[in-house]
Amino acid sequence: MSNREVYQRQAEAYAAERDTSLFERPWLERALADVPKGGAVLDLGCGAGAPIGLYLAAQGYDVTGVDYAPAMLALYARNLPGARVIEADMRSLSLDRRFDAIIGWGSFFHLTQAAQRTALPTIARHLAPGGRLLLTVGPGAGEVWGTVAGEKVYHASLSPDDYAEVLSAAGAPVEAFVPEDADCRGHSLLLASRPIL
Repeated sequence: MSNREVYQRQAEAYAAERDTSLFERPWLERALADVPKGGAVLDLGCGAGAPIGLYLAAQGYDVTGVDYAPAMLALYARNLPGARVIEADMRSLSLDRRFDAIIGWGSFFHLTQAAQRTALPTIARHLAPGGRLLLTVGPGAGEVWGTVAGEKVYHASLSPDDYAEVLSAAGAPVEAFVPEDADCRGHSLLLASRPIL
């Protein structure tokens, strides 16, 4: 059973259980520090849109939500009627535009380690010069299982050094990596940026 099938089946339950206290805000602010009002932001693996999509829209950004589960996109569109919603798989992302920030919170780590290696350059190509990429990952290389509404979902992570190597080669070097950030409910965060040449 794929993660996509679980999220498709459990979209409403996931949305109901999702913490909407916006504990993510300090990291979001860091990723969005240089994005002007009206700037293009990609909510990658957007889920139902609360709280991150709603926060992005409230800050006046031009928001695009991408997810591979149509049921999630339906909820996102309902919660953010002004946002673009696109059904797509981040492993083969091809949106023909660049973004001032890409936020992949609680989504990218569902890819296998091999898929992460190939997806990162594809995702990084969607960053505008000066744009930042924020991802939740694991604290180190490994694979674990979590649950969504009682169903198992897969998670994986590369090592910090591997992320640094892949993203540097993709033209978006790592700016910060904080494993199990105590100020962010123990999430491990990776922030990368595409330099302005």
